[in-house]
Amino acid sequence: MKTKYICGSGVGLLLLAGTASAAYQGMSADLHATSAYGNTYRIYVELDAGDRLDAVYGSSANGLVLGGNGLYHTPSFGVDMASTLNPALIAVFTSLAYDSWVTIGLEDQTGNVLAQQGVNFSNFGDEVTTDNGSWYITPDDAQGEEVGGRVLIAQLTISGGGSEADLYGNLNFQGKLADGSNWGATDQWLPAPGALALLGLAGIAGRRRRRA
Repeated sequence: MKTKYICGSGVGLLLLAGTASAAYQGMSADLHATSAYGNTYRIYVELDAGDRLDAVYGSSANGLVLGGNGLYHTPSFGVDMASTLNPALIAVFTSLAYDSWVTIGLEDQTGNVLAQQGVNFSNFGDEVTTDNGSWYITPDDAQGEEVGGRVLIAQLTISGGGSEADLYGNLNFQGKLADGSNWGATDQWLPAPGALALLGLAGIAGRRRRRA
């Protein structure tokens, strides 16, 4: 199942002089797997053909949060980023296949050069946050290129039979268009704006306060 979110509150705001937002078409969520650990969703950024994503970030002006109600994250040998996930371990520790992690483009460490700076993963049992950090790759890294019009940015498992309505976030993106120029999008909400209106911005803020 695939759900597409057209998130528009910040599309078109500039990260750098000369940036454009024509590449960005929204976010989407696929139901990737259902297991004893819950429903596993994969979150994608939707882009135009030939465009790419280089960074998912938060700043003091546009903080980042990504999480879920009842988020599953393996406590002892799980990973925060797909770039540290050894696919050989999944056969031994099957729960790793349903772990929650972030990425750009790739689902495990094979060829994955993802890096991060300033991202708080300490509360990944609930959410990932930063107001001065990013997970990113360089514009020379092929994994940021769209495949079928999208780029994978996270896998999140909601335990206890939770649904995609239990996912939430506010994210900012930066990348390049096919012609090499920059694009950017800020304050992109998950779930979709209509659903967010039902929850209310205070609802997300309240969840974060209760987890603090």
